[in-house]
Amino acid sequence: MTDQKPSVLFVCVHNAGRSQMAAGWLRELAGDRVEVRSAGSMPADQINPVAVEAMREVGIDITAEQPKVLTTEAVQDSDVVITMGCGDACPFFPGKRYEDWKLDDPAGQGIEAVRPIRDEIKGRVETLLADLLG
Repeated sequence: MTDQKPSVLFVCVHNAGRSQMAAGWLRELAGDRVEVRSAGSMPADQINPVAVEAMREVGIDITAEQPKVLTTEAVQDSDVVITMGCGDACPFFPGKRYEDWKLDDPAGQGIEAVRPIRDEIKGRVETLLADLLG
């Protein structure tokens, strides 16, 4: 591995819940050791307010984030691409590491349903981080 820090792209359909929570966790846990991106194949107008609330409960502020459209460049510039239910919408490039995380969609869910999703994402991000930074 080079001295360049690894970059991770989290992708879900709307870039409003799961991918934003995952990006928030990775930024929090990795600090500046990993470059973090998130995007959606069909971005929503705003981040899911329940996802924002769930992350705020654990001291992570994602209110400044905005859903972003998934671009080919974002995928090309990332070492690891984590998809969360975006299916075939994600462009595929040989040599990239892809993982598909099966997670419930927090859209339309109350805080009680979103907390376990948030906590599962944290566990997966911790595993990813340990793998990336060895």
